[in-house]
Amino acid sequence: MSLKIFVDSSDPSTIALAGRLDSTTAPELDAVLDRALRGGGKARMVFDLSQLEYISSAGIRCLIRARKAIEPGGGKVAVVNPQPAVRKVLDIVKAIPHGGIFKDTAELDEYLDAMQKKVRDGE
Repeated sequence: MSLKIFVDSSDPSTIALAGRLDSTTAPELDAVLDRALRGGGKARMVFDLSQLEYISSAGIRCLIRARKAIEPGGGKVAVVNPQPAVRKVLDIVKAIPHGGIFKDTAELDEYLDAMQKKVRDGE
């Protein structure tokens, strides 16, 4: 099975993945990440994994690469909608902190709203 990568044209910081993210397909995501991360200064990146069926260590490295590029500048990387098998792999290797994995985009939106409220309220 191949990997399909969908970058939201209205929000290029959201990347949806479908299929398998493994050593054969990871270079495709690396190329997309190269373009997305060019220039730096990204505040966030969201990976929608609702259609991702499998992830290997090569795929995990892609997610970690995004974290290393974005988080030192105060940005965040989030994973939404992971399938149970993919979520188990992410949990085992701790590639994304538990607070960065969301069951769906509504849960992510709720989290982002709460964080904005904390900032506004000076907490």
